[in-house]
Amino acid sequence: MAGRIVSASIRAVAGSRKPIKAALTLTPSAVDQLKKILSGKSNCIGLKIGVKQRGCNGLSYTLDYASEKHKLDEEVVQDGIRVFIDRKAQLTLLGTEMDFVQSKLSSEFVFYNPNIKGTCGCGESFNI
Repeated sequence: MAGRIVSASIRAVAGSRKPIKAALTLTPSAVDQLKKILSGKSNCIGLKIGVKQRGCNGLSYTLDYASEKHKLDEEVVQDGIRVFIDRKAQLTLLGTEMDFVQSKLSSEFVFYNPNIKGTCGCGESFNI
């Protein structure tokens, strides 16, 4: 992997805004932000999303720069943005919508995931 995206916070939200059949969909706001982030990274071909055991509720999302597609990664291409879903996260993310939200105090990627059964108080970890 080419490196970890550390400047964005990530929030897990139980439920979805609308029924989604794809593995992952990106909102226009998320597409725009990812284009900005990836534009200065010539050695990156896209974004890699995964999950790892962390936090008070079990799992949290990871976002990394992707320099290559691994054999078992699921690839989602939307509006010129390539997103690779790690093999271990594919069932966890199925039907999820990724958004980018900005306010006066924060900016973060938000995952609206219909598979989540519960989240911690801060929204950074979740369980399935």
